[in-house]
Formats: sequence, C-alpha cells, structure tokens
Amino acid sequence: MMRSLFAGVSGLKTHQTKMDVIGNNIANVNTTAYKSSSITFSALMSQTTQKASGANAATGTGGVNARQIGLGVKSSAINMNITGQGASQSTGNPFDVMITGENFFVVSDGSQNYFTRDGAFYVDGAGNLAMTSLGYNVMGWQVDPETGNIKKDTVSALRIMSAANMTYPPEATSEGYMSGVIDKNDTDVTSTNGKVINFEFYDQLGYSYTAKFVFKQSDDKNVYSLELDKIIDSEGVEVEGSRAGVFGDKAVLNKAGTMQINMDATTGYTWNGTTLKNNATGKEVNLADLRNGNEWKGMDETFGTAPDEMTVAEGLDFVAAAYGYEGKREDFLNMILIQTPGDPTTTPPTAEVAWSVEDMLLGRNGAPTIDQLFTQPDATSNIFAADVKGSNFEGVSVYYDAKNGNFAGINGTAAQTTITLKLSGLGDGNFTDITLDLSETGMWDNKGTSTIGATKGSNDPDRLGQGSGRRLGEMSGVSIQQNGMIYASYDNGMTKLLGQIATARFANASGLEKLADNLYTSTLNSGEFDGIGVDVTANGDYMSTGQLEMSNVDLSSEFTEMITTQRGFQANSRIITVSDTLLEELTNLKR
Repeated sequence: MMRSLFAGVSGLKTHQTKMDVIGNNIANVNTTAYKSSSITFSALMSQTTQKASGANAATGTGGVNARQIGLGVKSSAINMNITGQGASQSTGNPFDVMITGENFFVVSDGSQNYFTRDGAFYVDGAGNLAMTSLGYNVMGWQVDPETGNIKKDTVSALRIMSAANMTYPPEATSEGYMSGVIDKNDTDVTSTNGKVINFEFYDQLGYSYTAKFVFKQSDDKNVYSLELDKIIDSEGVEVEGSRAGVFGDKAVLNKAGTMQINMDATTGYTWNGTTLKNNATGKEVNLADLRNGNEWKGMDETFGTAPDEMTVAEGLDFVAAAYGYEGKREDFLNMILIQTPGDPTTTPPTAEVAWSVEDMLLGRNGAPTIDQLFTQPDATSNIFAADVKGSNFEGVSVYYDAKNGNFAGINGTAAQTTITLKLSGLGDGNFTDITLDLSETGMWDNKGTSTIGATKGSNDPDRLGQGSGRRLGEMSGVSIQQNGMIYASYDNGMTKLLGQIATARFANASGLEKLADNLYTSTLNSGEFDGIGVDVTANGDYMSTGQLEMSNVDLSSEFTEMITTQRGFQANSRIITVSDTLLEELTNLKR
C-alpha cells in the first residue's frame, strides 16, 4: 500500500482539526473575555529506508545521508492566546468589571474556586457579588473590623450589601470652628440684638440641632461678647436647659446707652407704683405677682384672673416689651443700669453704682427700689429713661488686635483659642461636648458687613472635617476602584470600605484548563492557586468598572487561516486521489 495515501489521510485529519479550532474561534467572536486558540502542525514520523553513513578515510568515500520517507502530519499543539487583551465594551453597569492585564477573577460555586476573565457581575438577593451567568460568588478579601482596612487572608465571598452595610451609623458632633470677618461698623454687631450665628450639629442619635450664638460689640471696639442664645431642634423647639451653664462663664459687656419707656397716659404706659399698664391694650402687670421674695416665681406659674391670666414668664415678657425688648426677656433682665451718683463736686465725688434690671425688679443685692426703673426724668417729659452701662451675659469675651485685626484670644488670654460647648448633661445624655475654635475669625473692614459663621468639624489641615458628626446614612451607591476595593457611599456624605476583589495570577496562564461558561481551572502546568490571591495592581494591572472585556478573536486572521486550511485540505485530498489512480494502474497490469 502506498505511504502517500496515509500521509494524505493524516493531512485531511489535521486540517479538519485546524478548521475545528478556527470555527470555534469565530463562533465565540462575541463571547465576553473569550481567548482565541491556534493550532500548530508537526511531521508525524519518518520511515528510514537507509541510515546515514560517515566518511571512510581508508577507502576515500564520503558520507551518505539517511534516506527517510515522511508518513504524514499531526497536530503538535493547540495554543490559547490567554494573555492577549481583548478590547473594552462599555456597558454603564457599575458591577461590570474588566481587568486590564493578565490576572483573573476568582469565583466559587461554594465548593471549588474557578478563574475567569468574564467580569459581568451583579448583586444577588443575599447581597453577594456574583457572576451574572452562573451565580457563582466573586471571591475577595474582607475588611478587618478593628482597623477598617483590608485583611488579605483566604478569599471568601464578598457580601457587599449585608444589613450592616445598608446604613452608616450616626455620630455626635465633637468639634467646630468659627471663621470669617467681624466688621466693627456692622449694624448687626453694634445693635442691641447683636449678630446671630447659627451652628448646626448632631447628637449621638443623628438628630440635628442648631445652636444660636450672638456676637455683640462692647464700648471697647476690639472686644466682643459671644453668648449662646439657645439651642433648638430640627422642629424649632428649644432644648430644655440649654441657656444656663452650657457656654462660657458669667461676664459683663460694657456697652453704654439709654433704656426708655413712653409713659404717655393715652398712647404709652401707665405706672402707679405697683402696676405697669399698656394704655392701648389695657393689659397690665402687678410686679409683685412676679416675685417670690428676692427671686422669681416659677416661670410657668400663673397669676391674675381670666381673661387676663398670664404666666410669670409672660408677665416679664410684657415688661421687657414695654422697653423695646420684645422676645428678648433675658437681655432685658441682664441689662445693667447706672444709678445717678450724688454730687460730683464733693471730695471724693460720689461714685456711680450699677445694677442689673433683674436686681432692681427683685429688689435684691442692695439694688434701689423698683421706682428707680420708672422714674420720670423731669416734670415735662413722658419718656422714662435710664442710663445703661452694659449687660450681664453668660459666654466669652473675644479679643482682636487693634492694630491688625487678627484674633487675639478668649477672655483676654491670647493662648486660648477654643471654648467648649458643654452639652453632655442635656437631654437624655445623647449629646457630646463640642469644642469650638475661634482662631480663624478676624476684625477687618468689609464695607459694614460681617461674614462670620460657624462650621461643624475640625479646621486643622491634618484633620479637616473630623469631629463634624453626621446623621444616619442610607446607602446611595457602590463603586469599585481600580485596585478592586469596593466602597459604599451614603446620603450623609460618608463612604465605607466593603471589601476588595482578589485576583489570581499564574506563572503559565496558557496552562489553565478551559471549562464551560468562560471558566478556567488550574493544572499542574499552570501553577496552583494559593487560596489568597494577589492585588490586581501588584503587577501593574487594574480594573475598570462599567466595562467588559471583549473576545480577542481577530476575524481577519481567522478568515485568512480558513483559506489556507481549505487549500491545505484540498491539496491533501488530491494526494489521496492521485495515489488511488496509481494503485488503479498497478492493478491494471494484470490485464
């Protein structure tokens, strides 16, 4: 039998195998992360009809080459272009991930780890990051609960949407700072009411509150009082106990002026020595009804009869409103009035004496009688006036340098830049003390407008924003970084590290064994997976989200290979045809 006949058969078989490889490549031209294969041929074997001989020096003959006849062709190897990077396809899905480089994702069916370049992932009903096609869990590293950093240990399933990850816990505000300009010509700062500054903060349960501070200028234009007016919740309700003992100490603001009331019999007020009456409304208050000795009665205690019944607090508000301090009862009571001194020509002259309005109304601390508050300055005037020296306040005195306007300390101490808002004793214990830094404020000309404001959090460049506190946050998004770290973002502005996608890298990736569904498994020739994996960026690789890796099949090359394969198959078939003709001629010799 002719050897060429079997050589032709082997050629047909190997070209059929090559066509199978080409066909599979073309069939997977749109398969996510598919890696194309190629086949190489080698000579099957050769039959030696005469061995080679060497040169014979004795006879002078030369050497003769061996005589060998080839017996066909075989497939020597089928190689996978596993390191060839496929093009990227944009999907817009944040859970679609593409690896640029030679690493592989690690996925698991619960009992065995597999490897893939297919990064089409989704979050299943249990919150696990999984393959869209098979539901296999994507494996990675978890976050160390003590440090908050990734702990690179044996890979495990990444459960990124667990109940614990869906919310970010609240935190109480512990630091804040004031910044901006105080303009000494600002009418708000120089007014009786002062410049109001709102400072928003959180308690430990994440509830929002607003502390209302007031800046007032003293007669010393470089010194300002800063006091806490009140603290209100998000619904505008004042927090009980937030006025006294919370911010600073008792001090005096020197601010001279005049406090007056109109005692006109028809349009103003009437004072008969015991009762103050509003002539326009007919409403009146007997000051004796407000006092309990030298103290006020309980603010919620009532006096009078219907329909004129009112509480002590309402009665004091009535008196304060008569002097123009409507809604500012505390400011009115803290006002310091100057008792007219005696003859200034005496030696020594009679010194003036200052008393608070509250002391005068209560008749305590040796203050003059209440009549002094309503004394008519002369017989022709209906305006009852009193000289004002300043006011008592509870807070701090803020100093500025008269030369350059820079912050110069608190309560006259240059080194003191912070003051504590003592909140831990309020409410149900869900508040935290807050340290306020005032060093970023300054007193400069700003065309009569003050820009000073308060911000929660630290102003230290190394700790910027720390201590600002936060409300409870709901998860609003998930993002995957280039190194595979998965972060959740929350609607309270916080982010949280949820885990990191681990990858596998093999010494010989071409040695991996292909499985169905874009999966690979390790073999003895690829190298084993150590169970931990590597950071994708360790060798310069990286991940991209919203993209998938396309097949690396080159259609132009595949069609070219198809042409050569077809011609090779055709040529091998001709070998068989011609060999058959020769055999036919041999059998015809018998005739």
